[in-house]
Amino acid sequence: MTDHTKKDVAAEVREFLSTRRARITPEQAGLPVYGGNRRVAGLRREEVALLAGMSVDYYVRLERGNLAGASDSVLEALARALHLNEAERTHLYDLARAASPSGRRPAVTSSRVRPTILRLLDSMTGVPAFVRNARFDIVAANALGRALYAPLFDSPLFAQRGPVNSARFLFLDPASQDFWVDWDKGADDAVAFLRTETGRAPHDKALTDLIGELTTRSGDFAQRWARHDVKFHRSGMKNLHHPLVGDLALPYEAMELPSDPGLRLNFYTPEPDSPEQQALNLLASWTTTGTVVPSGND
Repeated sequence: MTDHTKKDVAAEVREFLSTRRARITPEQAGLPVYGGNRRVAGLRREEVALLAGMSVDYYVRLERGNLAGASDSVLEALARALHLNEAERTHLYDLARAASPSGRRPAVTSSRVRPTILRLLDSMTGVPAFVRNARFDIVAANALGRALYAPLFDSPLFAQRGPVNSARFLFLDPASQDFWVDWDKGADDAVAFLRTETGRAPHDKALTDLIGELTTRSGDFAQRWARHDVKFHRSGMKNLHHPLVGDLALPYEAMELPSDPGLRLNFYTPEPDSPEQQALNLLASWTTTGTVVPSGND
């Protein structure tokens, strides 16, 4: 691990732990409060140490970014003391592994889609589907997926450069405000997903370059990035406003492809005979079926 990477990981650990500590009040932690003149918004360091069953000096060392060598029992104690959810707990473990002397390098994120996955996409003619990597590059899409995400594929952001990237579209193309019905939620989620990936892959230069670009060019992104929120991207509801078929509330699933590290298959499956399904049927009738659209990502 380079000295620069060590500093980046230490800074990430420091900010993550301090922001998690700041959001918990003594009352929420079950601690007595004496006096009304507290100078911190959340818990003090000594209070976290008490709750986690460790010395104050040791906790201070951890919060300064030195997670290297922290045992699972220490990490579990921190997770309990800071009321971490599943995604936050996983992020803490990822940061601890990244801070280890070996500087853990995860499997290299794949950017090419295997023919079997392309054929799977091609067969999903009635379902919008696409494959993306951990940086939110869309590396392949079926015809209906491309039609659904037409505002992204048609964005001038990607006219001269590729690949199509949903995070870049969200924060750098004003058209995203129309496409995402709840833009703020989409923006919050995208930043939390990217933050989660930085813990898993601190050595991914393309990922850090993307974050650097968005932080520099978008105040909305920079503000959210400073929160250090993390979240899993698994399933949910996507509310979109399509320029041709109008508002859509689409349940989605995001499934990791175990044989292709870093790639996820995303697809949308509305209820049969619902207005959303009817809108997708209409959209499908306007597309060229049987076509998989690669992003051109290398």
